[in-house]
Amino acid sequence: MAEHIKKKSDGMGDEPEEAEMFCPKKRLRTVDAVALIVGIVIGAGIFRTPSLVAANVGSGVEIILVWVIGGLVSLIGALCYAELVSTFPNTGGDYYFLRLAFGKRIAFLFAWARMTVIQTGSIALLAFIFGDYASQIYSLGKFSAGIYAASVVLFLTVINIAGIRKGTETQKLLTVVEVLGLALVIVVGFFFVPEAEFSILPDSHPSSDNSMGLAMVFVLLTFGGWNEAAYISAEMRFGQRSVVKALMMSIVLITVIYLLVNLALLNALGQVGMSGSEAVAVDLMRLAFGKWGVLMISALVAISALASANATIFTGARSNYAMGRDFAGFELIGDWKVKNSVPVNAFLLQGLISLILIGLGLFTRSGFETMVEYTAPVFWFFLLLVGLSLFILRRKEPEAIRPFRVPFFPLLPIGFCMTSLYLLYSSIVYTSWGAFLGIAVLGLGLLLQFINPSLLEDIGNGSE
Repeated sequence: MAEHIKKKSDGMGDEPEEAEMFCPKKRLRTVDAVALIVGIVIGAGIFRTPSLVAANVGSGVEIILVWVIGGLVSLIGALCYAELVSTFPNTGGDYYFLRLAFGKRIAFLFAWARMTVIQTGSIALLAFIFGDYASQIYSLGKFSAGIYAASVVLFLTVINIAGIRKGTETQKLLTVVEVLGLALVIVVGFFFVPEAEFSILPDSHPSSDNSMGLAMVFVLLTFGGWNEAAYISAEMRFGQRSVVKALMMSIVLITVIYLLVNLALLNALGQVGMSGSEAVAVDLMRLAFGKWGVLMISALVAISALASANATIFTGARSNYAMGRDFAGFELIGDWKVKNSVPVNAFLLQGLISLILIGLGLFTRSGFETMVEYTAPVFWFFLLLVGLSLFILRRKEPEAIRPFRVPFFPLLPIGFCMTSLYLLYSSIVYTSWGAFLGIAVLGLGLLLQFINPSLLEDIGNGSE
């Protein structure tokens, strides 16, 4: 296997040479990867979680501290991923790492989870955020949020099917608008409202280990999404070290933006104002510009959700493609269209499942919360397994060419695994029935393996 990895270290992954025409081409530049990662991570969460963090710490200084720690933890995770994506570049991303480390059963289970829970649930979640805020600008009636959400999934799926260039150009445009919008929040918070009290009143929100821990959960969830870089590693134009560069640049940029946003909110609202707000950015813009400020921020959050949804759709279809490439019974989604350089069938199936989940959200009348509960435990479970795969592959593939090695091994990967384990625990403890529904769907994938063992048979383009 080590010899095989060496020969395939050019970024094309595991496909045989005769299948090269069906493989993804190296068309993505570092700036494309940074736009995708930033677009996924900086979503609507940054407009909600600052108030939750402020309510669970003891001072303004602690608010900034937990966001700094969140950036450092994300950087550690990115360093771990950098070794994996530079050593084993593949369109399947996490799926491919898990297959190499744990075998077909876990790889299939992850691909199933990503197709039915993780990625599609995230797409539905982001679509609901867009729908909620777009409805503030122009309501379409009782089911306005759901109509907007479904329309977004359909529109962005079509855009990405049209070709990789259209998908990445759309992403860069949305990400630029998103970052400029956050810059507006920062400028308004520092220069267009009276300065507020930076720290909280005595004993208003006494700090404790438990509340600090809960604040970290919100922070790390807001940083989530940088691991999606793994799914574009085989399409990077300038080699695998460009993936490492993109990851590092993205995490640093995201951390700086998050810190500036929180400093601006503290300056304008103070910790008491932040902790008592349901929508800190809306309160900030209302304070500065009144009604027009509220409409402005609603448009901003809608665009942020749109950017994240587009990036999530872009990367999600690629793991579906890997599943179809490697497992019997799913060949249809393993078809890569050379002309447009996209997995069309994988996009279509992903869009269909996302629409079904949007329907589930409408049924529960709490689309956003339901999708958070549905996706979180399954996501953190597999992120933990990816962290463990770094140790396993160091042992199984000692001769594999590693353009990048995570520093301070094994301390940093151990920290990454412990963080993932903690968030897995938190995502079950702090959620309700939606979490168990997601776990049940994951269990259905496990059941399918035993009902139909032929699912695990190679179909000619496998990863081994």
